[in-house]
Parts: sequence; structure tokens; C-alpha cells
Amino acid sequence: MSSASLVWLRDDLRLADNPALRAAIDRNEPVVVLFILDEESPGFRPLGGAARWWLHYSLASLTERLKSVGASLVLRRGPAARVLHETVTDTDAGAVFWNRRYGGAERAVDAALKDALRAEGREVTSFAASLLHEPWTVRTGGGTHFSVFTPFWRACLALPAPRAPLPEPRAIDGVRRSPASDDLDDWKLLPTRPDWAEGLRETWEPGEPAARARLRSFLTEDLAAYDDARDVPSAGSTSMLSPRLRWGEISPHTVWQEAIAAEGAGGFLSELGWREFAWHTAYHRPDLATRNLRREFDAFPWPRMKPTHLSAWQRGETGIPFVDAGMRELWRTGFMHNRVRMVAASFLTKNLLIDWRHGEQWFWDTLVDADGANNPFNWQWVAGSGVDAAPYFRIFNPELQAKKFDPQGLYTTQWAPDTPRTPIVDLGETRKAALAAYDIVKRVRRADAPD
Repeated sequence: MSSASLVWLRDDLRLADNPALRAAIDRNEPVVVLFILDEESPGFRPLGGAARWWLHYSLASLTERLKSVGASLVLRRGPAARVLHETVTDTDAGAVFWNRRYGGAERAVDAALKDALRAEGREVTSFAASLLHEPWTVRTGGGTHFSVFTPFWRACLALPAPRAPLPEPRAIDGVRRSPASDDLDDWKLLPTRPDWAEGLRETWEPGEPAARARLRSFLTEDLAAYDDARDVPSAGSTSMLSPRLRWGEISPHTVWQEAIAAEGAGGFLSELGWREFAWHTAYHRPDLATRNLRREFDAFPWPRMKPTHLSAWQRGETGIPFVDAGMRELWRTGFMHNRVRMVAASFLTKNLLIDWRHGEQWFWDTLVDADGANNPFNWQWVAGSGVDAAPYFRIFNPELQAKKFDPQGLYTTQWAPDTPRTPIVDLGETRKAALAAYDIVKRVRRADAPD
């Protein structure tokens, strides 16, 4: 096979604003586009069920998109270090391109591959494509990374504006004889017995075209009401772009450029900032999903977990209507409104006193937008163990939250009309128990403070 350029796609399943793809095209050689399903490399976290569902349809959409411009998508499965090297050898690729990842295990794999391929005399180039600003570019005055969002975002806004997105290629010179590829259906990413994804199919259309369409409709129809209605779960005023950004069907640069031109986008853009902040935190703390960021929280006295409480929370059968509505929305659609996510997470960690890691794992398996940074970051924020976390004494009262953000019960009625009206715990008593437990963390913090 003649020499080729290979682009390795990961969480960047798009043609537009894809620097790695553009670089491969610009070499004026046949282009091989590769996706590797890697669930075997050390430290890689297997995808949750909802994420696997999304990935299947996003790859199917990308396959058709590539075909329309003259290329094909090669699908291979296995540890990336082996599979990428085999594909490079099969295609005689003289140059390899990818967009950078920021998880600790992923960075280790990428660095080792870059060294190995360069040692063979191949060109290897990586690009910034998934964040507006890479983690090492945003620093405090003392040269460290930020642990509080507001100064972090202020520093981001003081940097040069994010680059303009790259145009979508109109044509790609694909290789004449495509290398062997797996059949997407053989990966069995979709649920079968039982098929629990009916609600996901009704709610979502994965793929780059749908991502671009959703951005346009949000900016033209929903942005004007965003600041006022974003916390009202029944209003439908949020962007719903989180899974599209998670899978890279649309780039943050595209979202930024189109939103910045719209009037009143500051509040929405700050949510992009929180996404950046989570990934910067994960870059500097790759154990984000497994360890408390605030080490004094290692002393938190989590009681012996009651499995019945965890399963009631997972099923949306806690007897707290606002919480149950959120958990049922999650199971049905693979999504939960952000305000309700905070309330549901607070109820699990502070009323049921169940370790945040149990909730994070459930969200990891059921959210279509779960990623390695934002999911654990947000759980630690609610639990009080993370950076810039909610104060330990902030315990969301789900009944008051419902009165404030769902006063007519529209959201609760939609998702949990039959929720039991007898809560599994008393909110007042469990609040007292949580505050007593958090007082232990306070004492540890004071004991560790320098004289």
C-alpha cells in the first residue's frame, strides 16, 4: 500500500474544526481515518452503558459523513498501543495525527506512542482541539494551577481569544484500498436484552449534523431566556450540548465563536468555562474520580451503606418527588437537568450519607454526557470534597428546591407522577446527621492548619 497520512480520532468525532484531520489532508497524501475502541489499556475506564449507546450512533453518523467526502472510517478494537502501531504498519503511514487528550492514562498512552512512532522515523503531531485553553496555559500569578473557578475564568478571559474554528473539508483523498475494519455492530455497543434505550432514541440524535443544528436552534430560540430560565427544569432552556461536546461532535471553539456573536451569551459561556475548569483540574489531579481532592475529607465517617437506600435513589423511589423525577429522567433519557443533578447528588451524599463515588459511578453508567473530568468534578463539588466546592454545610433541601424551581410541579409531574409520598428518610434528621459528620472534617482541617 502506498504511503499515507493517518488521523486517529478519539473524542473528536467531527469533520469541522478538526485540526488533526486538517493536517492529514494538507499533506496531500491518501488519508486513513481510524477510531480505536480501547477498553484494555491500563487505567482506561470502560464506558458506561449510555455512553456506549451514544458512541455507536455517533460513529455510524461519522462513517456516512466521511463516505460523502471520499474517505472511510476504519474501526479497530484493542489496546491503542498495539492497534495503532498495527494500523500504521498496515497502511505504511508516514505521518500520524491526533488531537490531544487530558486524562492521565490517556496522556501516558499517547506519549509512549509518540516516542515509539518517531523512533521508527514517522512524523507524529498532536493538536489542541477539545478545550479553549490547554491546562498548562492558564496559571496563577505564582505559576500554579487554579483551585477556584472565578479567578480561573477571569484569567481565561484575559488570554488571547480562542482561535477561529477550521472549516469542514469538502473532500478527502481516501486510500484506494481501505485497511481491514471491524463492523460497528460487532462491537455490541447497543443494549439488547433488555433494550433499555428506547427513551434515548426518542430524545437524542447523535452525530455532527445534529450537534450543529442544536447549537443554531439554541442560539436563536433559547439563549435569550437562558439566564432567567436555566435553573427551571421544565423550561427546556438549556443548550443540551453536553454530550455533543463530550464526544467532540462539535468543538468548543465553534460553540464559542457562534455564541460570542450573540447578545447576552455571557452566562452560557461561563458554563463552557466550568467545563474547562473541570478538565484543567483533572489534568493536574488524574485521580479525580477515585480520591477526595481535599484530603481532609478522607476522614469523613461514611456509615455502612444501606443498599436499599442506594437502589431507591437509583430507581427514583426515594419518596422525594423532585429527586425521583430527576433520577427517572436520567434513566429514561440518559440526561438530567443540571439543577436537579445537584439536588439529587446532595440528597445521596448528605441525606443518605452514601459516598459520592457510588453516585458518580451510577451517573457514569447512565449519562450520555459522562466524561472523565466533569462527572467526578461535579460530584466532588456537591459532596464538598472538591476544589471550589459547595460549603460542607450547604445541604440542598429538595422540597424547597422544588418550590423554587418547579413551583407548579410541571417537571415532577412529567417524570415522577406516581412517586411514593413517604420519604425513605427524614430530611431534617438526616441534615443534622450530615452536619455532625462534616464537623469531623472541620476538626481535621483545623488540626492540619499551620500554627
